[in-house]
Amino acid sequence: MRYDAEHKQKTRQRVLDEAAKAIREEGLHRLGVAGIMARAGLTHGGFYAHFPSKEAFVAEAIAHMFEAGPRLGTMKGQPSREALGGYIDLYLSRRHRDTRDGGCPLPYLAVDAPRLSEAARERYARGVAHLTDIIAAHLVALGREHAQDEASSTLAELVGALTLARAEPDPDRSDSILERSRAHLKRRLGLEAAQ
Repeated sequence: MRYDAEHKQKTRQRVLDEAAKAIREEGLHRLGVAGIMARAGLTHGGFYAHFPSKEAFVAEAIAHMFEAGPRLGTMKGQPSREALGGYIDLYLSRRHRDTRDGGCPLPYLAVDAPRLSEAARERYARGVAHLTDIIAAHLVALGREHAQDEASSTLAELVGALTLARAEPDPDRSDSILERSRAHLKRRLGLEAAQ
């Protein structure tokens, strides 16, 4: 049976959705083609109708994860101060820390990134660059002199703080990591008034 292009695209999207969930739940190292296809309600044999190889599939799954993570774009129409402050609040929130089926892919993928194929690392790097550029654009709008450098540092602090908060077994200490990092970042970037 032949399917139209729209059906094929929807099926491919479903496979990528399941791959993103599996990476977040179990880690990239446990990602298996047969398991993902089963999760998507498909047979293993149908995989190659959507992806030329597992390496290409992993690269596409990483790109898909970046498309679904928390975005500064959700604050469109807001002044940069509120958009950036809101993003920091969202990123370093309990909800983002506790989610295992969504959120920014950077904390999930960072440890595996050096071992990924070149194509997958390129998708990861593009995601990092895109997030950095968005943050930098807001910092430029706020008159920050070294916006690109500050944006890179900001993203690193966001990812690091979230990663440490997720790893901390004590809920109070974990909350404290998020709170201190939110406050420090906002103070450093001049965003204290953004609530």
